[in-house]
Amino acid sequence: MKIISTNIGARKEIDWKGTPITTGIFKFSVDTSIFLDLEDVKGDEISDRENHGGVLQAIYGYSLKHYDFFKPLYPNLDWQFGMFGENLTIDDLDETKIHAGDTFKVGDAIIEATLQRDPCLKLGVRFNDMKIIKQFWNTTFCGVYFKVIQPGMVVAGDVFAQIKSCPKNPTIAALYAARRVEKAV
Repeated sequence: MKIISTNIGARKEIDWKGTPITTGIFKFSVDTSIFLDLEDVKGDEISDRENHGGVLQAIYGYSLKHYDFFKPLYPNLDWQFGMFGENLTIDDLDETKIHAGDTFKVGDAIIEATLQRDPCLKLGVRFNDMKIIKQFWNTTFCGVYFKVIQPGMVVAGDVFAQIKSCPKNPTIAALYAARRVEKAV
């Protein structure tokens, strides 16, 4: 696997149907290295620290291949890397094959898979359509949250190499399916 794009976002205040929302989900691709730190990507906005960022959700990775599923559903969007709020767009990240605890070397950093990403209102805001939330839940394309074991710089083109496997732990897709049941979605 390799990094297709590194993405960060700025703080954005928007009016969503009369409700003010502060978000960092509007990520954009950057041509320079980004620094994966212990609780976030340096320079990346995290407006909701209760549900994003922190040790277990420091970095969010999403698969380029998943874009192919969603693009036909939203043909009028201005598609760009970072659409799902991911920090790392990875060519072939497969939640059905990645287990909690699996560890990866990318650039100068070492990161460990921890959790699935649950879709929220801000994903609907990003897509300008709340249908995306249910569509997202109805797939295994949740993306992967990572904790940072060793902080470091990462740039597009870096190899995303697995260095530790934890096959006895649940896959990220299994965690996502359990969460879907728990939330009765």
